[in-house]
Amino acid sequence: MRIGMTYDLRDEYLAAGFGEEETAEFDRADTIDSIEAALNQLGHQTIRIGHIKQLVTQLAAGHRWDLVFNICEGMHGIAREAQVPAVLDAFDIPYTFADPLVMSLSLHKGLTKAIIEKSGLPTPKYALVESPDDVDRVSLTGPLFAKPVAEGTGKGITPASMIGDRTQLRIVCRDLLERFRQPVLVETYLPGREFTVGLVGTGLSARVIGTLEIVLLPSAEQGVYSYVNKERCEELVEYRLVKPEGDREVAEAERIALAAWRELNGRDGGRIDLRSDSAGQPQFLEANPLAGLHPRHSDLPMLATATGMSYVELIRNIVDSAATRVRTKSTS
Repeated sequence: MRIGMTYDLRDEYLAAGFGEEETAEFDRADTIDSIEAALNQLGHQTIRIGHIKQLVTQLAAGHRWDLVFNICEGMHGIAREAQVPAVLDAFDIPYTFADPLVMSLSLHKGLTKAIIEKSGLPTPKYALVESPDDVDRVSLTGPLFAKPVAEGTGKGITPASMIGDRTQLRIVCRDLLERFRQPVLVETYLPGREFTVGLVGTGLSARVIGTLEIVLLPSAEQGVYSYVNKERCEELVEYRLVKPEGDREVAEAERIALAAWRELNGRDGGRIDLRSDSAGQPQFLEANPLAGLHPRHSDLPMLATATGMSYVELIRNIVDSAATRVRTKSTS
């Protein structure tokens, strides 16, 4: 297939004057190189497109592709991850990963949790704080945890995110509201083990490929998988492959993750993050339908490698899942 590649290159945004935290979710050049090399090894012809404005320019010039391998995160708006999929839908061009609805829903952690809660899957009790006045209406029992409702890569998460009293809740929420200009998600804090479950496939064809337990090393910020811990994960975090055989907690985490992936209509590949309560019951935290794909530093490829799946095979699984939509288009 002729596969176009859409992505947000972090170096381009840094050169344009954006800050380190603003661009934390964007990709490094070696990620793009690795994906392209894998696609070429699988026999596909690749065409680098770039970010959404470059995509629009290419489309306006009449360029088309059999499939777009899309990893664009977007810069502006709470539905930023949906922008490239929406443009590609308008031109009837198939692409990897979730559609605009799922991208928008999953980025808003509060709306995602509402769907998960309604489906009967376990998730911490929560409240949305949209203004400082909303803090007085939060009736959750502490300890609590607060984070921006629509950020990734641990942005806005620090040890201060663990909250013990109403005064601290007010201070943290006011700070996050001012810094990120979006609602704050306040949840019951879960003190147990933390997992990220990797999945490939779509719908009934989706399957778990494995689970990593997030183990914070002594030098890490404790109790939270924070922005600092994620940015310096090589020195602060151990990613421990854990298996469901003989570990009830892991088996339950994988059951919940697969059910959540299907409930949210995740496609092709991604991750579900979970954390256990004090009784050892895993609970859904958030979905990542656009998981990072750096071959050595991103959770999904690290997980695949740990289970014996090569990086090229992971990309093959993603493309094979998306190719069903190419076939559907060609026969319609």
